[in-house]
Amino acid sequence: MLNKIMVRDKFDIKSVPDYKESVKRSKVSLIIKNFKLDKKYQGIGKGLTFCVRTYGCQSNFKDTEHINGILSKLGYKYEPEILKADLIILNTCAIRENAEKKVFGEIGFLSKLKKTNPNILFGICGCMSQEEHVIEKIMNTNNNINFIIGVHNIDELPEVIYDVIKNKKKVIKVLSRSKSIVESIPSVINSKIKSFVNIMQGCDNFCTYCIVPYVRGQMHSRNKDDILKEVNNLIKQGYKEVTLLGQNVNSYGIDLQNKSYRFWDLLEDVAKTNIPRVRFVTSNPWNFDLKIVDVMKKYSNIMPYIHLPVQSGDEQILKRMNRKIAIKEYIKKINYIRKNIPNVAISTDIIVGFPNESDKAFNNTLKLYKKVKFDNAYTFIYSPRSGTPAARIQDKISLEIKQKRLKKLNELVKKYSKENNEKYIGKTLKVLVEGYSKTNNKNFTGYSPNWKVVNFLGKSKIGNIVNVKITSASRFSLNGELVI
Repeated sequence: MLNKIMVRDKFDIKSVPDYKESVKRSKVSLIIKNFKLDKKYQGIGKGLTFCVRTYGCQSNFKDTEHINGILSKLGYKYEPEILKADLIILNTCAIRENAEKKVFGEIGFLSKLKKTNPNILFGICGCMSQEEHVIEKIMNTNNNINFIIGVHNIDELPEVIYDVIKNKKKVIKVLSRSKSIVESIPSVINSKIKSFVNIMQGCDNFCTYCIVPYVRGQMHSRNKDDILKEVNNLIKQGYKEVTLLGQNVNSYGIDLQNKSYRFWDLLEDVAKTNIPRVRFVTSNPWNFDLKIVDVMKKYSNIMPYIHLPVQSGDEQILKRMNRKIAIKEYIKKINYIRKNIPNVAISTDIIVGFPNESDKAFNNTLKLYKKVKFDNAYTFIYSPRSGTPAARIQDKISLEIKQKRLKKLNELVKKYSKENNEKYIGKTLKVLVEGYSKTNNKNFTGYSPNWKVVNFLGKSKIGNIVNVKITSASRFSLNGELVI
């Protein structure tokens, strides 16, 4: 628990994170309610601007869309340049130590703005706000943050800002556990082409290295009717692609009253809406049911791309990570996926240097990577997160060894990413056009069904799905020409 006595004179502490509360899991169903903006909060941002800087995963970016929507309802106008905004919010990530360091650096920099313009409001939200040590550090060392809000009560942002403005108080309101699922929160989606759709919140897996179950809380699934309603509304607005979002989408439905309705059923129902493209992230391999593959095989609008994080290729390391799958079982699932979806692209996550990882264990990871030949991998050196079981392990492996291992693994990642991309040379792919290429504004860019970046010559409208013949490939992208 935090030492509130030290900081009570600085902040109005309504609630702070408590890991003992955040790890509790109960069978009580959440209250489902609709977002409603109290009249007294309307217009409090009139004539003012805001900017939200987002760090981390897709869940954070989805939260930012809701924050943008709420602030717009309050009368604020979006300002893309953070230094010009009247209200600045950092939506933070806690997954690795480097992410935290980056945010604290940003906090220090932005806090200096208050010296030249004390009327600027400065807020923190996201996963870092759910960490006990982060809140304590902010409260005891930084006086320039006006409010901190948690991931479980973003819908209360109007009330918090109102308190800050009207009552001239610094406010902390961070719930440790979800109290409700709030539907109909306003959103401002940056893209007019594709959108994330939350199907659940939280995670109950408790991998020993991972902070997510502590900061995102207990897993709760949204009602399927609310999800399908959201997808159909996006279709009416002209969206071409949705990505179903969850910390582990495979677990969708196990907490609902109708336990027979699972993720593969939802995936099929979303495909039946006939939206041109459906994707999903992320899947934990241990409960990746092959029924998901069977549904993907049935519907051409479910994109042939699967992100299946393995984290390590060594059995003992997986056990210590609390990753509940054997390597043979993982390979068996990969083989089934490729047999039934021949053009599928598969990516993964791998952690290098989990505490006391031996040379043999690391070599087993390399062995697995060479066998599977992933299209891509997100690779990281293990980062201890305060409060997780793995952080308490005394690690004898030096950072230098871990860095050498990461370099060796990334050589494989580069090799197979390029080889997999080169397989598309001479083929014609359907590409959802998203805009102009960052490297050449005369070319268009978009994504293939297999989640490959495709840059191409030819005229097209943004939002169209066009045929592109691939002429060359690099590790990161494909290049081609529009086929008319």
